[in-house]
Amino acid sequence: MKNKLWLIALLILAWACSSPEKKTETVAEIPVKPYPSFSSDSAYTFIQKQVDFGPRVPMTPGHQETKDWIISKFESYGMSVQTQDFEAKTYDNLTWNLSNIIASYNPAATKRIMLSAHWDSRRIADKDSQDMDQPIDGANDGASGVGVLLEIARTIHSQDLKPDVGIDFILFDGEDDGEPDQTTYRNTSQDFWWCLGSQYWSGNKHIPNYTAYYGILLDMVGAKGAHFYREGYSRKFAAGILRKVWDNAAKIGHGDFFVNRDAAEILDDHVFVNTKAGIPMIDILDFSPDYGFGHYHHTHSDNMELIDRRTLQAVGETVLFTVYQE
Repeated sequence: MKNKLWLIALLILAWACSSPEKKTETVAEIPVKPYPSFSSDSAYTFIQKQVDFGPRVPMTPGHQETKDWIISKFESYGMSVQTQDFEAKTYDNLTWNLSNIIASYNPAATKRIMLSAHWDSRRIADKDSQDMDQPIDGANDGASGVGVLLEIARTIHSQDLKPDVGIDFILFDGEDDGEPDQTTYRNTSQDFWWCLGSQYWSGNKHIPNYTAYYGILLDMVGAKGAHFYREGYSRKFAAGILRKVWDNAAKIGHGDFFVNRDAAEILDDHVFVNTKAGIPMIDILDFSPDYGFGHYHHTHSDNMELIDRRTLQAVGETVLFTVYQE
């Protein structure tokens, strides 16, 4: 009888475990808010326009013409635009007149997102084997981030569907004029000769006590074959934002571009926004943990032939989606 009772108990337990009425716990998913389409064709056109002005090296006609054009585009999209003009010394002791460009959507909103890129281009091709002393087009290194942000601004303006937050598009000047790659003597009178615009803005915000919920920096976001890894300073200062953006990319089908793999710490504009301005900012940057920057970096290969609409679509749609989910 003891053995039979044990068998009956075992059968009852098995039936209970396999019963279709057994309840299982489920985790409710956060609903996705609607968001408008991103046009990679339009972003591509914005990049081409910048390149057509010629190199955006500070103190040159191409730089001034690009500045005027960027301001006019933001204003045409209903943005409140201002410039932050300042002087800065270069690594070779030049004095440059530089301008950060700030365009604000819904400036009355208290919750704000900061979207940034640099709009200048490098005056030398120090990683090239030819014409090393000549400026590069900077189609990817500079113009691609600006093109994506201009398209986001245009999209917001043209759609009835609006994001629930304020957005500040802050374009930094003087990012790409650090010392040449082959330099043996370093000018140590200043800690960093790169990122002059973000260094200045972070210590002299366009609005006293300005802050943002978080920031996203775009740098080199249009190249063929680009992949975006989890950059080191982004992980250190804004891990939650980094995870959010990479998860969003996967959610809308761009996980092949936004790779869940760590990369090294890269000195870029977001470093100063994090450390000096106190705003958590990530960097979406084409830098591989295997080989570093792409072959085009600081060479004349950084031209329009490098730009791929698929890469622009992945980055632009991911950032646009992220903003509309706030």
